[in-house]
Amino acid sequence: MGDDAVEEAEIYEGIRAEFPLTFGKQPKSQTPLEVIHNATRRQSAATPAATGSLGANYPGKADVGRGSGDDDGDFVGPPPPPPAAMSGDEESDGGDGMIGPPRPSGGSAAEEEDSDDGDGWGAEGGGGYRIPMSNEIMLKGHSKVVSALAIDHSGSRVLSGSYDYTVRMYDFQGMNSRLASFRELEPFEGHQVRNLSWSPTSDRFLCVTGSAQAKIYDRDGLSLGEFMKGDMYIRDLKNTKGHITGLTWGEWHPKAKETILTSSEDGSLRIWDVNDFKSQKQVIKPKLARPGRVAVTTCTWDREGKCIAGGIGDGSMQIWNLKPGWGSRPDIYVEKAHSEDITGLKFSSDGNVLLSRSFDGSLKVWDLRQMKKPLKAFEELPNNYAQTNVAFSPDEQLIMTGTSVEKGSTVGGLLCFFDLVKLELVAKIGISPTSSVVRCYWNAKLNQIFATSGDKSQGGTHVLYDPTISERGALVCVARAPRKKSVDDFELQPVIHNPHALPLFRDQPSRKRQREKILKDPLKAHKPELPMTGPGHGGRVGTSSGSLLTQYLLKQGGMLKETWMEEDPREAILKYADAASKDPKFIAPAYAQTQPEPVFAKSDDEEEDK
Repeated sequence: MGDDAVEEAEIYEGIRAEFPLTFGKQPKSQTPLEVIHNATRRQSAATPAATGSLGANYPGKADVGRGSGDDDGDFVGPPPPPPAAMSGDEESDGGDGMIGPPRPSGGSAAEEEDSDDGDGWGAEGGGGYRIPMSNEIMLKGHSKVVSALAIDHSGSRVLSGSYDYTVRMYDFQGMNSRLASFRELEPFEGHQVRNLSWSPTSDRFLCVTGSAQAKIYDRDGLSLGEFMKGDMYIRDLKNTKGHITGLTWGEWHPKAKETILTSSEDGSLRIWDVNDFKSQKQVIKPKLARPGRVAVTTCTWDREGKCIAGGIGDGSMQIWNLKPGWGSRPDIYVEKAHSEDITGLKFSSDGNVLLSRSFDGSLKVWDLRQMKKPLKAFEELPNNYAQTNVAFSPDEQLIMTGTSVEKGSTVGGLLCFFDLVKLELVAKIGISPTSSVVRCYWNAKLNQIFATSGDKSQGGTHVLYDPTISERGALVCVARAPRKKSVDDFELQPVIHNPHALPLFRDQPSRKRQREKILKDPLKAHKPELPMTGPGHGGRVGTSSGSLLTQYLLKQGGMLKETWMEEDPREAILKYADAASKDPKFIAPAYAQTQPEPVFAKSDDEEEDK
């Protein structure tokens, strides 16, 4: 029996060795995804559109994704699909079953669902919009407004730059629900970060700051080099090897991974080769109404990289086509595109539409085939930041831009959506009640909207998503719980004793350092006063032989009397003889018993009188 038991134990151990150590253990209970995403659900939703046919019964963000009969209690899980019997008119009148802005009237909800191609952001033929905005997370870390934003083409890494001079790098694949950045950079000390741009292969990115030199970093945040600064004493900008004043914008070429475009306050645009940091490939000087230097506030490539658009500080907009033998003369010149500086430009993918955003609070849509006047100008969009941009949705049916907070206004920073075909306002989404919205971007692969905001005390990047139509990105990091701390994570901070830092072991400073320290002391380094070389009164006077002007005026007025110049020195001393004999204080009492009575010589004048 004993031998059989040993054989069974050996067989069991042999079989058990073929399975992993975790085999047979009970899995830990995990939090359902519905509960996780319910914690990030937005509390309030888009504000009613100022124009259009949306009506006053625009659903709030708290109602987005909630069923029509679920008026009380919190909704758990993804929103149910809209009922097939509900018409488009009923939806626009306050139906709560739709995600995002309400669909325009003209078709049933069932038709909208059937016509939806599954991309998640549009429906062909139905005219509906699926904006992922039911949930929201915020990437924090900056202490001032976030002025730059860049998401790589795969949607895994996010770059954010701020007025606090730093760049933060976020990785959705390695980030948990704490939403912390894995690296922080400071490209140039004391210079604001104005733009960030990934290369076409997402292996490097461009950093544009308020300095005259742009920097290139690799994907992990290691510096690869910086472009050269030009000679500020050369008047002709084409003869300098780089920008001479602060940069305003910069973008990587959409196709060529070695080409970069930058604009500057010195009034020029420059095309660079990443392999040569010492000189640019091309210098573009914009056309000006009068001679001088006017800053180029923004610039951009078209989708194919064959066209460049630039916004000039005088409000003009200029476009250059890259062709053999091209120069600085623009192919398209719009003299008064805006009344103030242009802050953002964006080409459509077909190259027929150009969007422009300006300080004058407007967003204009231009047809490149007819540039005499814009197709549409959307007004009353406050803009206080030079980095406020304008962007397209992935299918380019919608246009979006952010607004700034004005003094005395109760409306916070908004993210506004416009229909490109109908050229009308679709929705306004409240992002921050106190902060301005500066940069915005709609990532196609993630189907998530990024919007940066901030003020003088804080800044962050808001990520809007919908669990039903968005992919990866925010969904992955929100569902990934932070690792619990274990005993191994505890690290004792050692106490370092440095005996040479104590005064007892400290070496005496050299004589040179002692002299330097004495010279810095105002008492020890005080120059001794020179001896008097002329008359004075009540102490020291100037070194001049004459009297001061104040003393002369006092003498003339009889307020200052100097009798010592007219008095006999002997009489001046003897007038204290009676007081010294009656009340001796120091010398006389000590020699009173040993010294004879003093006998003073009489004046010769007195003897002659007798």
